[in-house]
This record gives sequence, structure tokens and C-alpha cells, in this order.
Amino acid sequence: MCPGWASERGLSMAPAPSRYGWVGDVEVDLDSGQVRALVVPGRLRLFGLLGREEDRVFPWEAVRRFGADTILVETPPLSRLGKGN
Repeated sequence: MCPGWASERGLSMAPAPSRYGWVGDVEVDLDSGQVRALVVPGRLRLFGLLGREEDRVFPWEAVRRFGADTILVETPPLSRLGKGN
């Protein structure tokens, strides 16, 4: 099946799944108690000697399903510098 086959018939192909890592933090609105985003820490660069990549932030609206060891999100993450920035 060629890549153009789906687009010619009006079908949308989902992007390939990616593994971003473990959820390291949750952003919560303290006034309402609602979760606003899930934060995945950036990967270590050169075993941590060169710091980390930017944190990845997934807005709560992008979360689609929770599994035993997987969280499915619909949009790519927003980048954010590490905590304190």
C-alpha cells in the first residue's frame, strides 16, 4: 500500500506512536483542584554531564486514555525549560 493511498480516499493516518518517558510532575490549578498538564522531564544529555533536554508538557485536554502503564495523548508536547525557568 503506498503512502498516498489513504489521503486519496479521505482517510487520516495517525502519526507513529512515540515514547516520551515517565510523568514526573503534574500541573494543578490550586483554586479549582483541576489537573492542567502532565510534565515529562527531558532526557539526560551525555549521562547528565551536559544537563537535560527541555521538559515536555502535555495539556490535560490532549490526554485521551489511561492504561496500566501507558497514557495516550493526541497532540505533540509543548517544550518547557526545566523547573525554575
